[in-house]
Amino acid sequence: MERDIQFRTAEAADYDRIIAVVDDWWGKPMRHLLPRLFLDHFHATSTVAEDDDGALAGLLIGFLSPSLPDAAYIHFVAVNPRLRGNGLARSLYERFFALAEADGRRVVRAITAPASPLSIAFHTAMGFTVSSPVPDYDGPSAAKVVFERSLR
Repeated sequence: MERDIQFRTAEAADYDRIIAVVDDWWGKPMRHLLPRLFLDHFHATSTVAEDDDGALAGLLIGFLSPSLPDAAYIHFVAVNPRLRGNGLARSLYERFFALAEADGRRVVRAITAPASPLSIAFHTAMGFTVSSPVPDYDGPSAAKVVFERSLR
């Protein structure tokens, strides 16, 4: 990575600065997918990346499933577009894998829309298996593909 990136555990107080950039970073409305509850309740298993000036560089919101004791879930990831292609997203994922594995989790899951070829390619490169589109996964007309990666 070109810049000196520091990683830290997210805090609930990070919500406002995160939500202020996610739509711009994604290039489309995404705020609705990241309600405050994720930072209020899952900040301890989420990561914020900051550049050497303290500016937000990236984030990963994930959690250890309370219902599936062997599973963890990555809910939302975003990287500042100016910093893409330097391994930042990979580093965020690897930190989450280590956290999940340290808690005894055996699998990490995530989802995306079938019309997200960059996300599908990234997850495949990260070692995830990719399902066929699951019709109505999130309700009528909301198909998703499911990613799954086994941990050591």
